[in-house]
Amino acid sequence: MKALVLEEQAKPMVVREMPDPQCSADGIILRVEANGVCRSDWHAWMGDWDWLKLPLPHVLGHEFSGVIEETGKHVKQFQKGDRVIVPFTLGDGSCPYCQSGHHNVCENIQMPGFTSWGGFGQYTHVPNADVNLTTLPETIDFTVAAGMGCRFMTAFHGITGQANVRPGEWVAIHGCGGVGLSAVQIADAIGANVIAIDIDDEKLSFARTVGAVVTVNAKYENPVQAIKEITKGGADVSVDALGITQTCQASLLSLKKRGRHLQLGLTTKDEAGMIPIPIDLIVQSEIQLVGSLGMPPSKYPTMLRMVETGKLNPEALITDKISLEGAPGVFEQMSNFQNIGVTVVNKW
Repeated sequence: MKALVLEEQAKPMVVREMPDPQCSADGIILRVEANGVCRSDWHAWMGDWDWLKLPLPHVLGHEFSGVIEETGKHVKQFQKGDRVIVPFTLGDGSCPYCQSGHHNVCENIQMPGFTSWGGFGQYTHVPNADVNLTTLPETIDFTVAAGMGCRFMTAFHGITGQANVRPGEWVAIHGCGGVGLSAVQIADAIGANVIAIDIDDEKLSFARTVGAVVTVNAKYENPVQAIKEITKGGADVSVDALGITQTCQASLLSLKKRGRHLQLGLTTKDEAGMIPIPIDLIVQSEIQLVGSLGMPPSKYPTMLRMVETGKLNPEALITDKISLEGAPGVFEQMSNFQNIGVTVVNKW
């Protein structure tokens, strides 16, 4: 199969032929129709995460949708020709977390594109298909589905479930990359008042088009002070959608008493997973901290219905559709935070 291949970390990836994946008894082979280019791919490409040891050569890509090409002999719920969307966190269906509906934090979690080859190839293997796959409605095309594959569904689970954002609340979102912009749109759809914070005026302008009522450029303004003034005391919910020290700390410091901090961004080599946080303030103001990883398959139908009815519009976040050969250039842009919105590979 044709694939975009990581041969050496932080070096340009190359498009070349790779072996076709083999189907397990409980899995499926997917013909990939579209795959998003996500900042998590960039982290893996850069080698930012010590916990992730990629055997090279490797095929990244975890935001994909497509058509089932082959099913394993134990698969009961799906068949060849089905259109599906694939979570980037796959549960085994048997651990205590899966049994309670939290497949996204499975004890034996698998992550296509990270723990196995992913969607930057024409075909990919998905294990435990009956447990993890969701049927993609005919009304939603593959490119839009890929745009929801990580950033959008991560933001959906975080905003609606983990942070439990409610109508009328002030929600400050620090970082207007793909997951941040997704969070802006989703919080706005719920009826929250969204403040978008970034250091790029173009990204902030884009954030207004998808639901931000106020924007703050942290390059020129103190974001904590600005948010306190706008909200007359602090945000109800604040989201770190980037994962660097500045955004995490600003998010916590800009909350009102009993506010909720939602951590969506993962760290880079600079933080190495550790960021100093204001513990005394957290105690004295009863601040709640919550993390969020991906989304359980059980929540997909709710999100997809909101897309079908027009309450959510992930297509509005897609700013570029490219060929597989164009993906390495997007990774280079991510190194300088030049990307705006979501880029999807849909040409092979």
